[in-house]
Amino acid sequence: MIILPGFQIEGLLRRCYQCRSRGELGSCKDPFTYNATDVDHEPGLAAIPCASGWCGKVIEGGGTYAIDDYDLAIQRMCVQRGPDDNMDRCADTIYNYKKVYMCFCQGDLCNSAPSATKTSHMLLQLLMPISLFFGFQHWF
Repeated sequence: MIILPGFQIEGLLRRCYQCRSRGELGSCKDPFTYNATDVDHEPGLAAIPCASGWCGKVIEGGGTYAIDDYDLAIQRMCVQRGPDDNMDRCADTIYNYKKVYMCFCQGDLCNSAPSATKTSHMLLQLLMPISLFFGFQHWF
């Protein structure tokens, strides 16, 4: 907030969580249990101002064939720019010459949550058989 004599100007500068974890080490892993008040007390975790307004989360390693989570690395950060269509999303992509799963979101500290795309995809997979079952019962 900027206060000038006779004027008060409020602005919202979006922030992003910034951290990195590998395997079980660090505060950045999922599930991410921290909020804005925790950043001053948790080593390796920060809430940084983000000029672009776009936050990111990168999941590196792990994957379907991983034996354990040691190779799994999660990084949360501010990104210079978001997708061209300005839509929040998650997708497999190449980042720093490695295949990763990356999420983009726009909003204050939005990169705390698990990826909405993965969550909604898993929910859809769970609900589809149930809806088909009840749909077929209606016809018989």
